[in-house]
Amino acid sequence: MSEDNVLQVDAGERKTAVVDLFCGAGGLAYGLRSAGLTVKAGVDLDPSCKHPLEENTGAKFEKRDVADVTADDLIGWFGDAEVRVLAGCAPCQPFSTYSQSRKSKDDRWTLLREFERLAVDVKPEIVTMENVPGLANQSVWKEFVAALRGEGYKVWWSEIACDDYGVPQSRRRLVLLASKLGPIELKKSDASLKMTVRQAIGQLPRVAAGASCPDDPLHASAGLTDTNMSRIRASKPGGTWRDWPEELRAACHRKETGKTYPSVYGRMEWDKPAPTMTTQCYGFGNGRFGHPEQDRAITLREAAIIQSFPPEYSFLAKGETVTFERLGTLIGNAVPPKLGEAIGRSIIGHLDAIDKREAVYEGQLDLR
Repeated sequence: MSEDNVLQVDAGERKTAVVDLFCGAGGLAYGLRSAGLTVKAGVDLDPSCKHPLEENTGAKFEKRDVADVTADDLIGWFGDAEVRVLAGCAPCQPFSTYSQSRKSKDDRWTLLREFERLAVDVKPEIVTMENVPGLANQSVWKEFVAALRGEGYKVWWSEIACDDYGVPQSRRRLVLLASKLGPIELKKSDASLKMTVRQAIGQLPRVAAGASCPDDPLHASAGLTDTNMSRIRASKPGGTWRDWPEELRAACHRKETGKTYPSVYGRMEWDKPAPTMTTQCYGFGNGRFGHPEQDRAITLREAAIIQSFPPEYSFLAKGETVTFERLGTLIGNAVPPKLGEAIGRSIIGHLDAIDKREAVYEGQLDLR
């Protein structure tokens, strides 16, 4: 059989379904869908996640505490899929919004244990998780990996740089892939995918501080006080508050402790990746979130694009009001879709390889 025919045997031969726990605004789900996987459901406590998940991925939103999700729930959402993919990013930051809703700081790993519970009970063919790099140093992570291996999964995990996968920011994440079907790993990065701030947002319309674009309500920038307007005008791309005249420096900058935070009130640089987007990336004083050229903080849309959401990604239903805090949380907490797409392509490549091996074994393909 010709090589062309060999390439036609792919993951499409297997019916796949993804359930995304802690789905947020749908960044991971959108990336997996873009790679070619079918996302059936997304689970999150925040009702603000419903519109972006359903509108952009076609998945059904389930407003649930993952601790209350049962194995039967998960089995029902997977339906009759031959390959079930359990995905998610269990919030593990000790002071995250999600973990603050728990009873104490000691419960901050509870959500990862709930993810582990569902993986062990349902035993989906593929498991993938994205999380903060520091989690790898915790005993709860080692226990999670050991639990998967104890159920027969081949497990791969590593800390990766998101800008190696087309995300235009300096963001490092922990990625895990596990399969009951055989060895699996994240595909190697491609240097050609690297993007700068200029490539990501350089073509967007100009917007003044405190204003928004008539054609896109998310292309809106938070207002600046007179003092902060003077500060951003005195800021250089890639510089620090040390570039300012003495009278513009904040009281905290004059303390020894303040000298260790040079990136606050900073401008981004056009020809480098952006810094890591946070839930407060719309605020000039919250990090290096000043626009490289315009006298303002980046807009919500710019933050979303830097997270690698497409420019047309819908975060709000028609008529909903733009709220910086709410949207900043959705955008800053999201799994970058381009990272999700790389994970999805790795899963599909893994399934393709298995399908081809099985076809060869059954005598359906002649690779000579």
